[in-house]
Amino acid sequence: MDNLRFILVVTFAMLVFMLWQAWDQDYGPKPEVAAIVSPEGIKAKEDVPMTAEASSQAESGLQNPVSVPVSAVSAAKTVKVKTDVIALEIDLQGGTVTNLDLLNYPVEKANNVVNNLRKMIGMDVAETNTAPVRLFNDNQEKLFVAQSGLIAGSGLAAAPNHYTVFTNEQDSYTLQPGQDNLTVPITWTDNKGLVITKLFTFKRGSYEITLGQQVKNNSGKPWSGRQYSQLLRAENTEGKGNMLTGGMRAYDGGVIYTEKSKYQKISFDDMADETLDVTSKGGWTAMIQHYFASAWVPPADQENHFYTKELKDGRYVIGTYSPSVTVEANTDAQFVSRLFAGPKIQPMMEQVAPGLELTVDYSVLTFIGKPIYWLLNKIHSVIGNWGLAIMGVTFCIKLLFFPLSQASFKSMAKMRKIQPRLKELQERFADDRPRFNTEMMGLYKKEKVNPLGGCLPILIQIPVFMALYWVLSETVEFRQAPFMLWIQDLSIQDPFYILPLIMGITMKIQQGLNPAPIDPIQAKVMKMFPIVFTIFFLFFPAGLVLYWVINNTLSIIQQTYITKQIEKAG
Repeated sequence: MDNLRFILVVTFAMLVFMLWQAWDQDYGPKPEVAAIVSPEGIKAKEDVPMTAEASSQAESGLQNPVSVPVSAVSAAKTVKVKTDVIALEIDLQGGTVTNLDLLNYPVEKANNVVNNLRKMIGMDVAETNTAPVRLFNDNQEKLFVAQSGLIAGSGLAAAPNHYTVFTNEQDSYTLQPGQDNLTVPITWTDNKGLVITKLFTFKRGSYEITLGQQVKNNSGKPWSGRQYSQLLRAENTEGKGNMLTGGMRAYDGGVIYTEKSKYQKISFDDMADETLDVTSKGGWTAMIQHYFASAWVPPADQENHFYTKELKDGRYVIGTYSPSVTVEANTDAQFVSRLFAGPKIQPMMEQVAPGLELTVDYSVLTFIGKPIYWLLNKIHSVIGNWGLAIMGVTFCIKLLFFPLSQASFKSMAKMRKIQPRLKELQERFADDRPRFNTEMMGLYKKEKVNPLGGCLPILIQIPVFMALYWVLSETVEFRQAPFMLWIQDLSIQDPFYILPLIMGITMKIQQGLNPAPIDPIQAKVMKMFPIVFTIFFLFFPAGLVLYWVINNTLSIIQQTYITKQIEKAG
């Protein structure tokens, strides 16, 4: 029993240490990232999708994009767009969406309560970066843009891609008060009568951008082509983990969703190893990161071709192109796709596309994490405080595992009751270990004590704790969410380490209610665990420590009551 308990606690301690390392990967000091320098010899056509027919045209010279160094700054002007939730730029070279800021999500929260408390006790107050999170970025070190364009059919030269320069009459657009929709048009015309207009439509309160590519064919002969939409991104080399944490930190990379395979991660390493070439009805492609996601969603009723590319200088492309559409002479047609760029709020993402909410990555414990998130969301909708919601979920989880906890605490209480007799046996058979084990098992049988009864319920609850860790660390609603008093952000560590200290105290109290190991060495090691766990929890998000404090408190109340009942029973 003592050895099993010792192994269990050591295993759980290692688990906590791994979680701490994973958290440190996201919030610890980051190494500086070297700037991406693109050699002049790289051609612009490198990141333009090529169908089989487009490849043959490129070889024959019918459709050859202009040779432009990737590192060169676009000579075309940009159009600034601002709604109530996002601000972005549309580069008129290709209509690329870049420099997209999430206005309601600052990089850091201006925490006046914590800052004032720091001043009162003489602590330094760090500068706060309250600028909005920039999701798309044209900075070469953090390159991330949303590109789109057309691919002309066989024998046709005209097709504006994301290097073609469009025109626009205005330099900026703003969604005005009382206005629900905002449309930004940009236009390209060739010398044969083909007119392409890109229409970007924005909605109030929405992170979804609808892109319509209108083709007006005044050329006098049929035109055929496809639309493509893709995300180009430089790999983020910050926070590379070791073998302990590599699978436990937030996923950062590509994702596709297809009718057959559903949700599938396509990491940058996968893109480097193999080029994606898949066709599926509907679906979507995305690049995701901690708390935020960007996804192109083509029409769900058409066959879409999914592709990836590894480019030079650590850049990667993931996207789709549509079936070929023929536009007869003197007629017009429109290609439609949607771009989502914003926080990973699950109810909102569910409305955009099937499966998009899966970008909130709860790892292999999604089947546990999603019900926990659902319950948190329901409680929060009633009380309006995420800290109180965590307390409510803790209480619900405690009720769910009440029968297991009851059995565990009864077993521990019985073990505590026969502890003096076990010590007596140990002293009597100090030089005869086999005899001691035989007598000990006989005592367990006589007193109807199950030595495993106190351990198995704890093992069963570990996946719930892990799932809750993922929910609290991955759910964007907890980012910068206040609780009360000094806890003004549940997603980061307690600024004054009060909650971890309270957790250590509750753990020490709970440890005092459990039977102490007979082995004196194990007993000394066990006494160290509240201190060790307190140190680990100093760096954990306040929301997770809050859960642990409430869970320990409820366990102490339950275990104290059961222990007294067992002792009274004689």
